[in-house]
Amino acid sequence: MDITYEHLQGSGAGDVRAAIRSGRYSGQTAGLGAGCLQANVVIMPEAYALDFMRYCQRNPKPCPLTGVSDTGNPMMHTLGRDIDIRSDVPAYNIYRDGKLDGSADNILDLWSDDMVAFALGCSFTFEHAVQRAGVPLWHIRHNTTVPMFRSNIETVPAGRFSGKMVVSMRAIPAAHVDDVAAISRRYPLAHGGPVHIGDPAQIGITDTSCPDWGDAAPIGRDEVPMFWACGVTPQVAVEQAQLPLCITHKPGHMLIADVPEDAEVPVIAPQMSADA
Repeated sequence: MDITYEHLQGSGAGDVRAAIRSGRYSGQTAGLGAGCLQANVVIMPEAYALDFMRYCQRNPKPCPLTGVSDTGNPMMHTLGRDIDIRSDVPAYNIYRDGKLDGSADNILDLWSDDMVAFALGCSFTFEHAVQRAGVPLWHIRHNTTVPMFRSNIETVPAGRFSGKMVVSMRAIPAAHVDDVAAISRRYPLAHGGPVHIGDPAQIGITDTSCPDWGDAAPIGRDEVPMFWACGVTPQVAVEQAQLPLCITHKPGHMLIADVPEDAEVPVIAPQMSADA
């Protein structure tokens, strides 16, 4: 029997992952696993992994690296107990030669001994603190995926990886804008503070009712759009790199780790071969 989003609210990270691994839950994860770090996922052959690590190091706002697997080992030991990157994400996107080739609820048949998995911090993490401060978030109240947009902000290239920054948007009551900015800055592993506040056109967004990913969310009369660097940015970089195979999370469908959301996560480099 499937498990609903409402049923998982208030559940611990391990219980949410168990529902995902069993195939009983495949929905978005905003608001789930309160108190624990949520992470974007990028998986690729190790031949490209070192350049991708450089890309993350040069672009820490959209790509805050929180965990790296050993080559060929799907277990994310630094992020928690018994986290299997092949099955513990609700939905995966599969890219071939830079083009989206489909989605899956697990990648057991795609994983190979040369794969390296990366976990990147997600802004869903700081949303728990925002809600605790009494600030409403429309997409969580309505069980939708936060809207995400391609911006005109360039990232710093590394090897084959480059592209524009993707940003997520939340409409915040004007009286709470400074508070929300300050709260998010306390979470550098979850993209930190906003990259833009106010007029979307200034960062190349012409229509906030038509997001590139996620679901549209209204901007009320007394609300201000705030934009954060988004972990979908690597998916744009993957499109540009045209890797033969790359697997990511489906936007809004994150890995929930056992790591406390306010912890400083050690980054463990993968064991790559000398010719990687």
